[in-house]
Amino acid sequence: MAARKRNPNGAGSIWQRKDGRWEGRVYVPQPDGTRKRKTIYGATWEECDEKRQELVRRDRQGIPTPTRSAKLSEWLPYWLEEYIRPQRKRTTYVKYEMHTRLYLVPLLGSRRLESLTTANVRRMISTVTAQASAATAKEAHSVLRTALTAACREELISRNVVQLVPAPRVEPRELRPWSLDETLTFLEAARRDPLYPAFVLAIALGLRRGEILGLHWRDVDFDRRTLTVRTTLNRGGKDLYLDSTKNRRARVIPVPLMCVAPLRWQRLRQANQRAEVGSKWHDNGLVFTTRSGLPIEPRNLYRSFLRITESAGLPQVRLHDTRHGCASLLFAAGVAPRTVMEILGHSQIAVTMNVYTHVNDDHRREAMSHMDRLLKRRR
Repeated sequence: MAARKRNPNGAGSIWQRKDGRWEGRVYVPQPDGTRKRKTIYGATWEECDEKRQELVRRDRQGIPTPTRSAKLSEWLPYWLEEYIRPQRKRTTYVKYEMHTRLYLVPLLGSRRLESLTTANVRRMISTVTAQASAATAKEAHSVLRTALTAACREELISRNVVQLVPAPRVEPRELRPWSLDETLTFLEAARRDPLYPAFVLAIALGLRRGEILGLHWRDVDFDRRTLTVRTTLNRGGKDLYLDSTKNRRARVIPVPLMCVAPLRWQRLRQANQRAEVGSKWHDNGLVFTTRSGLPIEPRNLYRSFLRITESAGLPQVRLHDTRHGCASLLFAAGVAPRTVMEILGHSQIAVTMNVYTHVNDDHRREAMSHMDRLLKRRR
């Protein structure tokens, strides 16, 4: 029988059990920051010592080793607070937290990380699809996959079973941006609305809703006729907050003349409101505010957009679809794709080309008319 060997302090201990097997115990860090004792077993002293050394190595590298496999209801909140909140944008954290709270924890929270199966994931997808939609189920699938990828990096599990389950297929929504005539009809109908300058920026510059409402006067240069997009206003739970742009980069956009007069009118109108309110005015430097200077709720901007659309008898589209219309008009005017990408604030030109450009019937008819010329029968 091999003699018992001693390990240095802090490296755990190994002894032989009455049944002949070897047993060891090592204090290891937990995902929550505490330390607990983990027990290991081996048929021989060498096998047990190899497991002990692995635990000591993980400890010295600061890698948590749970004494028991964590449940998803334990791991997901920890992952959100320790991985997502400090490293990702707040909008991402809010979206991930919503999917975790509404779907992942209620449906999979009782499962332990190492015992999660592909069947569990498939049932989750089916349930979320039935409760909400395939698009929501696809996002929940993505959130769970990201969470388990982090668990794999921490060596809490050996594989990510979510990667073995394909995400549900979502049929792309058919987009039909307004034609030029429809766009002009909307602008004419919105001219008397207090938020008319915001709609002009959405249509002429393709700004996102949050970028419009997060615009500051310091970023508007009337002399150079430029506008710098650097912040966005978002709704996160009960809070309205300012954040960086979607790709975390500021962009400078030349302002067409049609935007200058509405912006000057907005500055004058806001100055009159500030004078009326006096000391109760909330001075935050935003271009678009309520009568007291507070930020405008993003949903209210969208409600005004839908109201004007209906009153003008136009096909209903999303406010975000004005970005698609802006891109299509710029391409129709012969603007280079790279320039359109910079104006819209995309990080990849493929997004600009594949998603935000649309060809209308007039362009198709013009293109196919060339066939009459090219294939005309010789005489």
